[in-house]
Amino acid sequence: MADSLYLEIADFVHVVHTGIYSEETGRPQPLRFTIRVKLKAMPHYDPDTSLDASKNYMDLKFAASRALPEGVHFKLIEAVAEHVCDTLFVQDERVEEVRVKIVKLALSEAHEHIGITLTRERR
Repeated sequence: MADSLYLEIADFVHVVHTGIYSEETGRPQPLRFTIRVKLKAMPHYDPDTSLDASKNYMDLKFAASRALPEGVHFKLIEAVAEHVCDTLFVQDERVEEVRVKIVKLALSEAHEHIGITLTRERR
């Protein structure tokens, strides 16, 4: 079995135009992202191993923020997650799998986590 390396950004909040209900459309709402990317691991990591042996964690944050098209309303958060996955696959051919969890913060009434998790493997 080959080694794997998982990079993750957890609980990153970004405002996105999404939703189907009248109280959601026409204005952005905060979404909480947790993104996990699976990469092929190097056989060994020395203390001086360079960044190109891994992936910049900020790429995960970028995929859930600045890489989302401005002015686009995503009816479903599944489409937001799909866009994040596509962005990360295009960025780096070493990405084998992307897992995106999105929680809709505006829908929470009692601090429950309402949302989805989408996992995509490179095809």
